[in-house]
Amino acid sequence: MMNHRKLLFLATILLLSAVRMAHAQQRVWYNLNMPDQEGIHAQCPIFADSISYFDVGTGQTTLQTHLKNGMVIPFETADIDSMNILNTPDDDTKDPYRVYQLYIFTQDGEDITSRDEYVPCFIALNALGCYNSYSATAQIRGRGNSSWLWYDKKPFRLKLDKKHKLLGLGKAKSWVLLANYRDVTDLMNTFVFELGRWMGVPYSNHTRYVELIVNGDYRGVYQLTEQVQQGSNRVDIDDNGGLLVTLDVDDGPSESPDADDNFYSEVFDMPMAVKFPKDEQLTAERRDSIKNVFAELETAIKNKDFKTTDSLLDLKSFIHYLQIQEFVYNVELSAPRSIFMFKNKDEKWQMGPLWDFDAGYDFDWNNMYTGHTFFSNYKETVMGSNPYKRNGNYNYVPQFFTNLFGCPEFVKMYKEEWNLYADSIVSRNWEVMEKHLAYLRQGPMQRDADRWPISGKSFETEVEKMHQWLINRAQFMTELINDIPVPDDTPVTSEQDCGSLTVATTMDADKGYSQSVQVKVDKSKLLSLLGIDENQFNKNKVEIIPLNTDGTEGENHTNGTFGAWFDGDGNPGYWESGHVYIEIFDDLFNWNCGVHPYNCYEESHKVAMAFKYQQGETLKKVTINVNFTIDNAWGGW
Repeated sequence: MMNHRKLLFLATILLLSAVRMAHAQQRVWYNLNMPDQEGIHAQCPIFADSISYFDVGTGQTTLQTHLKNGMVIPFETADIDSMNILNTPDDDTKDPYRVYQLYIFTQDGEDITSRDEYVPCFIALNALGCYNSYSATAQIRGRGNSSWLWYDKKPFRLKLDKKHKLLGLGKAKSWVLLANYRDVTDLMNTFVFELGRWMGVPYSNHTRYVELIVNGDYRGVYQLTEQVQQGSNRVDIDDNGGLLVTLDVDDGPSESPDADDNFYSEVFDMPMAVKFPKDEQLTAERRDSIKNVFAELETAIKNKDFKTTDSLLDLKSFIHYLQIQEFVYNVELSAPRSIFMFKNKDEKWQMGPLWDFDAGYDFDWNNMYTGHTFFSNYKETVMGSNPYKRNGNYNYVPQFFTNLFGCPEFVKMYKEEWNLYADSIVSRNWEVMEKHLAYLRQGPMQRDADRWPISGKSFETEVEKMHQWLINRAQFMTELINDIPVPDDTPVTSEQDCGSLTVATTMDADKGYSQSVQVKVDKSKLLSLLGIDENQFNKNKVEIIPLNTDGTEGENHTNGTFGAWFDGDGNPGYWESGHVYIEIFDDLFNWNCGVHPYNCYEESHKVAMAFKYQQGETLKKVTINVNFTIDNAWGGW
């Protein structure tokens, strides 16, 4: 027998249906009010025009909401306290810092288990009277790489059937729900997005926090933000001639070999993927032309041609982008991953949008699959105290990001730009974080922690650690940046060949890349040939260039600041054809070396490097001949 509450509830449904008819010309909403649970007053708004009818399931245990697209959303009647009619509120109480409520109902309650296949769904977004609420049919799938594979709290991508504004953000179809499971503070991406907008990085994302309920299952606090894509309310580049690319290992040829939108860049061999144009617009010829256009910029950077680079690249966006990456110690710059760039036809390349920062802030990678440890050391660096030499923790950062530090004009500009923002880089942007925190502290983060408990981690403690780390980091970065050496811009008017040195090193073919020996160059002999007193020697004036067997200069395709892979004839080239390599980082006189574990079968190799030093207007050069003896080489078997 039906109880009194259910009888009253069903009568309410009939009454609301009649009211809806009376409001046929208005935007009318059914608002399902749930009993308060764990401090959340849940309200699920459904736009009346998307509903065909209600009925009650067998046994009167479910309210079945039949949508016009044929989908049925079953609500447990025991979970519904009441229903009422709402009219659309005016957009006059905007508050981007509230934590809103987002309900997602998948077709037949299907689980969201794929990053490739979308699941049909219906969404209902409760804007709490601050913006227009929203409900409509859509599609949902998983997204992300490590965040999808490693963690239980999954990120998602939403695709609306029609473009729409959500919570005051620009109209579009595609949206992202970031889980931020690794980040106990839930602020790491939010802080960078805010910082990027403040420093003028183009198309920096926005944050709207929501509590997500999927098929009645509370999933915790999520960060709703824009999908990085071409569009009038996203990366606003031309439909014809606009380019959006990402430098990303995961989207590149090695991790996505079946994709037809990726390539290795021509000069710095970086993994890249084209995000726009897409689909039928991106022919093989178009992809190759994009590679060639990007190679023009790479060549200018490789040559440290400041004037040409300035004509091809918006240097302020490049500088601000690098400074933000280093400021929050985002090691993804080194891979690279999630580095976006765009341009319009006949305009400069620009950096942005900023994306994916929950591996920054000194994340402990030793426990990356389960860990949530950040903020241990504020003095770690990605590019180093001398980025041109890549003497930070990640000395394999692509030289695309570091080579301009060999230009005095760029270094001076880099320092000037940082000093414009340094004094308030934390205080101004942390004020915005506090506005978010005021609402996150009112129950949402506790509910999230209850749903996804992380042993030994307190939200409040981690937030305080983050704030203090940023304060310390800003002070450290100011000293670091202002101490970056400015290269000598004295023009070279003459060159001098100062002779040669020969050094010998024995390597073990069985040890491949893990040799315990180095190529040791006698510093005193070298400086004597150059005619330089050790007290006068300035390592920032050095370049070490690989030489072909005919004496011409070759190219470095190792991760070192200087060095090269050498083929069987002793000419510098690429890893694929390399037999031995030399890699030089901060130590200019003790060079790392190694053997390709499959290519090298000779018992000896002879290679040459040019040690170049500018003294005044004269460029001096010493040729260093390196004789390698290879133990256990295939040829010795």
